[in-house]
Amino acid sequence: MKFIDEARIQVKAGDGGRGMASFRREKFVPEGGPDGGDGGRGGSIIAIADRNINTLIDYRFARIHRAKNGEPGRGSDQYGKGADDVILRMPVGTVVVDEITGETLADLARDGEKVVLAKGGEGGLGNLHFKSSTNRAPRQYTTGVEGEERELKLELKVLADVGLLGMPNAGKSTFIRAVSNARPKVADYPFTTLHPNLGVVRATDTVDFVIADVPGLIAGAADGAGLGIQFLKHLQRTHLLLHLVDLAPYDEAVDPVADARAIVGELKKYDKALYAKPRWLVLNKIDLIPSLAERERRVKDVVRRLRWKGPVFTISAMSGDGCRSLCREIGEYLAQRRLAEQE
Repeated sequence: MKFIDEARIQVKAGDGGRGMASFRREKFVPEGGPDGGDGGRGGSIIAIADRNINTLIDYRFARIHRAKNGEPGRGSDQYGKGADDVILRMPVGTVVVDEITGETLADLARDGEKVVLAKGGEGGLGNLHFKSSTNRAPRQYTTGVEGEERELKLELKVLADVGLLGMPNAGKSTFIRAVSNARPKVADYPFTTLHPNLGVVRATDTVDFVIADVPGLIAGAADGAGLGIQFLKHLQRTHLLLHLVDLAPYDEAVDPVADARAIVGELKKYDKALYAKPRWLVLNKIDLIPSLAERERRVKDVVRRLRWKGPVFTISAMSGDGCRSLCREIGEYLAQRRLAEQE
């Protein structure tokens, strides 16, 4: 299935039914009085988060969603039937924004979470409601209220605890394959990953977490270079970012430190809150540097030139060297964070 993380839709709730102006007319019942019923309520448009849906592709092609109007009232005190609500099932993590006002209407972050996107109109009143001691034959009634209409933007932000950052071919997809049940495509050319991939990592017997792999960034991504920054929104809900750096690039002219700085710069341009998230430096592909002395020299050089103050890990996503210990560290960090949030 093609991954779609943005869509624009139009929703129109149903109008309320018209009230009825009617009088009871039966044999042997003089002065029967008013008996006009109310109109029915129009149907509403309701969004529900569903964990069984992974993409917004259904809303890329079905853009207009309308609910039915309520039925008009009838005589003999008969109220009009209310219309059924229209249920729109969306992936967990969908943010719904009003395109006209820019207001965020909903952030469906939990399975089963529900929000009314457009409320159906209330039904009109029949003349039954207007009778009084001075107005015994009212002919007044009200029409139904119009249902709400909105133009909406749907934006999916995947739910993950850990996000992967890095240049194309830094080994992000290989890493997520090595530590989780995800099976993204891996190849020896840039931009193999074209959409986010999620994997569940079992850090210990009692701790697991979700990791997200997004397409790699390059310098100028904020201006649309490469695949741009359109997928960075999927990292906004994460608690921790892993910055993967290729310690042994196939092209000797490539400078891993310059690439790492470029990604940090693109991150800062995109969202300062995302830039401020905790980041760990993960130096990948150490298996391509057989000499331990050369390996240590490169690691120290990268850390020194980046002026890195945070945690540093060296791994080989291909062979799995260092991956399990990294995952255990992540599991402990997330467990402590969750405990602190509960307290």
